[in-house]
Amino acid sequence: MNTVRIVGGELRRRVLRFPDSEGLRPTPDRVRETLFNWLGQELDGWHCLDLFAGSGALGFEAASRGAARVVMIEKAPRVLAALRENHALLGKPPAIELRRDDALQYLASTKASFDLVFLDPPYHQGWLEKLAPKLDAILKPDGALYAEAEHQIESLGEWRTVRHGKAGGVHYHLLRRATD
Repeated sequence: MNTVRIVGGELRRRVLRFPDSEGLRPTPDRVRETLFNWLGQELDGWHCLDLFAGSGALGFEAASRGAARVVMIEKAPRVLAALRENHALLGKPPAIELRRDDALQYLASTKASFDLVFLDPPYHQGWLEKLAPKLDAILKPDGALYAEAEHQIESLGEWRTVRHGKAGGVHYHLLRRATD
């Protein structure tokens, strides 16, 4: 089993375990620290969606930092089983909802709206382009989008990159809705 730790908030220093799985790349500690510096350290009351939950690093981190609701979507059964084990080991934080679902199907069916969406899909499969047209419907007007990709992103649909960083081969971005 692989491990990653939660870097901030109530669950800081807790270790998450996850299996090897094709395309699974947990967001490194340093990148998560940067992201939460950009957002502000606390997410009190926020509703977050981790659309490709994987290791759970982003979703569990959001819950640790006070998010009121974190929906974590994962399609792979083994990876979802590890997320459920980590949820239990963390004392089953009530803000977290784990779902086995396909990202596109979830976006097409949900009526929920979110303050923050995490997108860290498998690379080289065109996921970001497929998801972009569906993001406006689920993100609140003042919401934010966090995306990781194998290349730099200027925009996704109506969303424009406002902060960007690179760690190894990973480009990470904070995007906000474009305003005229």
